[in-house]
Amino acid sequence: MMKPLIIAAAAASLLAACGQKTDTADKTEGPAVSTSEAPRNTAVDTTPTTGDAGPTPGASSYTEAQAKGAIESAGYTGVGPLTQNENGLWQGKATKDGKEVSVSVDYKGAVTAM
Repeated sequence: MMKPLIIAAAAASLLAACGQKTDTADKTEGPAVSTSEAPRNTAVDTTPTTGDAGPTPGASSYTEAQAKGAIESAGYTGVGPLTQNENGLWQGKATKDGKEVSVSVDYKGAVTAM
């Protein structure tokens, strides 16, 4: 019987010690994070991948339509049907600068002429 009274008294004394919240504290306006002139996140890889080092094999989550869109975004036209090989690369024929070439799209979306 005494234990619940002691717990209630302890809770009441803790609440009284905390006091009421006052609005007299300084309020900070604007962003809580400081800005900088240059990016500081070195974990983000921003180097271009299209055609630089060749296709990277790996399981691709791209659909054929998405792979075709990546090829067209890289400046190719007349993209033909694409097939996915055993390395996960989407491959097919496309035209660039008036020449038909074989192209591939890896799982990162990098487009490479072969």
